[in-house]
Amino acid sequence: MSEKIDKAMGLFRERKYKEAIDAFSCVLETEPDNADIYNNMGVAYSCLGNFEQAENFYTKAIELDPELAQAYINLSDLYYKAGDLPSALGTLQRGSYELQDNLAIAHLLARVYIEDQRWEDAIVELERVLDGEPENYDAYYDLGHVYFELGDYEAAISNFENVIEYKDNNELLYYALAQAYEGNNEIDKAISNYLKAIAVNDKFTLAYKKVGILFLARGDYEDAIEYFEDYMNFDIPEEEKDSVLKLVERIKAKM
Repeated sequence: MSEKIDKAMGLFRERKYKEAIDAFSCVLETEPDNADIYNNMGVAYSCLGNFEQAENFYTKAIELDPELAQAYINLSDLYYKAGDLPSALGTLQRGSYELQDNLAIAHLLARVYIEDQRWEDAIVELERVLDGEPENYDAYYDLGHVYFELGDYEAAISNFENVIEYKDNNELLYYALAQAYEGNNEIDKAISNYLKAIAVNDKFTLAYKKVGILFLARGDYEDAIEYFEDYMNFDIPEEEKDSVLKLVERIKAKM
């Protein structure tokens, strides 16, 4: 029987999904309770765009083995991509109940809570993840995002800083940290981190505008003009460009 499974998996890895489904079906003739095979067939159907069949096979896999973590993850992802957030959430909640030590499911559940703006529930799951994986920097980033949305900028800063200690070449991370410092009214640190975002990616358009705004607020008009002009050199909507140009002209008139 392992020979039939190996053949099916080989076809699957070669992305010959129709042939893989046929091969997996042959396995099920003698192993009708093999949850892994149902899960793999769900993936194959999903790759073929047959989401109804994918849902059926993932559901069957979970029915046969309620502790098959990947089936919960795959089914929730199917619902999420279809825009069915309640079903994605329900699937992960059941998976979390059945597999309370599975931190991958807990993290995905937290992210769906974030999508649904259930901030406190997200915090519970993310802290559970970090208790088990204290070096999970994606979880620190997500937790920083949650605290930012709650207006707890100091907590957001702390979590983003934890990530930067180990990942210092990500412009989105510096941008998020800069926003948290800005929210906490620490303007110099906000500018510094927006500039770090630009240093990592000199085409990070929004960071230029943010720097210009903060320099303007601080009264550093020449620096503000420089970054606004850099911002206008990017491919931005004409209406936005005209608005920033008028702002620059007003700044120059004050100097």
